[in-house]
Amino acid sequence: MARNRVSARLGPARILLHLALLVACLVWLLPTLGLLVSSFRPRSQIALSGWWTAFQTPFSFTLKNYQNVLTRANMGRSFLNSLIIAFPATVIPISIASFAAYAFAWMRFKGKEIIFGIVIGLLVVPIQMTVIPVLRLFNVVGLTGTFAGIWLAHTAYGLPFAIYLLRNFIQELPSSMLESAFMDGASHPTVFLRLVLPTSIPAIASLAIYQFMWVWNDLFVALIYLGGTPDVSPMTLTMANMVNSYGGGWEYLTAAAFISMVFPLLVFFTMQKYYVRGILAGSVKE
Repeated sequence: MARNRVSARLGPARILLHLALLVACLVWLLPTLGLLVSSFRPRSQIALSGWWTAFQTPFSFTLKNYQNVLTRANMGRSFLNSLIIAFPATVIPISIASFAAYAFAWMRFKGKEIIFGIVIGLLVVPIQMTVIPVLRLFNVVGLTGTFAGIWLAHTAYGLPFAIYLLRNFIQELPSSMLESAFMDGASHPTVFLRLVLPTSIPAIASLAIYQFMWVWNDLFVALIYLGGTPDVSPMTLTMANMVNSYGGGWEYLTAAAFISMVFPLLVFFTMQKYYVRGILAGSVKE
């Protein structure tokens, strides 16, 4: 009887929860739907009416926006540049942060707490404060306008949060697992590569999604350290340059924006299971 009463109480609550989630999903999807519909509408229709009127007869859809973006706006080259920038700028900081997080969590050395406190303090330093000195340094060593320079910039800006997140996860791993490995004669590199790293895959995957999304959608860092060079410009810079000083070409932004959304969505849905596991990891202790 008690179980039936509990299930009866949970029934309406669960229905309300599902309805709330459904409403939230619809609210989040409406702008994306509007962007998709507008990307297939001609400029005259976008300027005169909202995207929801596109489903009224007579229909007026076109592919010219996508044709112009892909053929004239250098979007193909920019898409490749975004890939060249995003993948190394994701792998490099996560690789460095994994080693640093293990050291802060399980190794003993002088000044560990002080160094980790400095890393935490870097989380609150605005990127804008670092632009001028870093840009001067890049000009001296010749890294301005290069892929190597933007990789180093994104690595430096992403390391504090990556170290903080992975350190908290690795620190919560069972100490008995690591102590037994040390008793069997395993060294720190062996323990890290064979035990800690495979166990931390959910957290690393979640961090990789965050870092990749941030680098892929970044405009400020790319604008400062890459400038407007078409050979190395990512999609965000190309999209920003599509609208000229007289306001022309704004109708192509919808198609360009939707093209820039496709690949991050594929990455997210591909790694979704790892993302959820990484969010829930450490929330329940056995």
